[in-house]
Amino acid sequence: MVSLHVDTARTWRGGQNQVLLTVRGLRARGHEATIIAHPDGELRRRLRETDDLIPLTPRTEMDVLAGWKLARLLQERQPDILHAHDAHAVAVAALAMSFVRTSIPTRVVASRRVIFQLGQNIFSRWKYRRVDRFICASSFIRTALANDGISPKRLDVVYEGVDLVNLDTAPRVNLHETFSFPEGAPIVGNVGALDPDKGQRYLIKAAQLVIQRIPDAQFLIVGQGVLEETLRRQIKSLNLEKQVLLTGFRSDVLSLQKGFDVFVMSSLSEGLGTSVIDAMACGRPVVSTNVGGLPELVAQGKTGQLVSACDPRSLAEAILRILQDKTLQVRYGNAASRRARQLFSAERMVDETVEVYHRMVGTLPVTDNHGPASAG
Repeated sequence: MVSLHVDTARTWRGGQNQVLLTVRGLRARGHEATIIAHPDGELRRRLRETDDLIPLTPRTEMDVLAGWKLARLLQERQPDILHAHDAHAVAVAALAMSFVRTSIPTRVVASRRVIFQLGQNIFSRWKYRRVDRFICASSFIRTALANDGISPKRLDVVYEGVDLVNLDTAPRVNLHETFSFPEGAPIVGNVGALDPDKGQRYLIKAAQLVIQRIPDAQFLIVGQGVLEETLRRQIKSLNLEKQVLLTGFRSDVLSLQKGFDVFVMSSLSEGLGTSVIDAMACGRPVVSTNVGGLPELVAQGKTGQLVSACDPRSLAEAILRILQDKTLQVRYGNAASRRARQLFSAERMVDETVEVYHRMVGTLPVTDNHGPASAG
């Protein structure tokens, strides 16, 4: 099986990690897989020297030159699968397929990791009609695409995965020493881009309520984004500078997560939430908002607590319940680890992606895949 994987982002988020895991998993199974990405992007930086990358720098969604360059590559290699991993990649792939002059066997697959409604303009409708199959990161996304008019026959659910080998070998960081926290102080962690949809402003309000009950509690918010200065001002206005820390971008996220007592996902919307999977695989109990694909990850009352979005008090109460009950904390953490390793490993993700590819090229029967029933 020969596949080309297009990702246009320059930054590093969960989607780029999934691209890397997918391509490396395919290669480990004997498939030929090549990444097409920005030559100055974070994905390129994280590739090994032996990893093949073809540079592509689309400047806009309708970059005809980028589409033409990709079309020439398609005619040269004639891959079985052209896999677009973001919305701009879908546009470039659609342009490329329209520029191909001769018949080729390539099928277009698009990963869908976000829950935003599909664009309704003419170009958006055109580019998504060029997609033969969508790989949805959650059942919630599958339903959203179906509601946007995509035939369910073109939709598969493949849950994203965590690299368990990388996770298990990541060293655990002593957070109290690293960040000068009081010895024995409980640590609540959050990992995500500092964007409005991630809801960290509500977590900071919840932190204020938690600290009223547990004065030595510490909060680590890991990530960077457009709201960084806004959140810093909020922290200062609530006099929480000593107990709520914005770490910025960290390359050792897994190591940090191993030191959290509770992981919190405060999102207002979420396609799935790979940082939650990471935390669960690290054996961390999770408090999460009950939005998007997050309920497909967190088993309420078994691996953590689900609460309403935009509700600092509910967040605080759930965090307090876990911090104040060590037995519950351990039980949730152990169950979270088992669930993540069973349902959300990178190995399982790659295997199911390969099955989608085989159905596309006709070597397996075409069936609807609604995702593992046990993950709901």
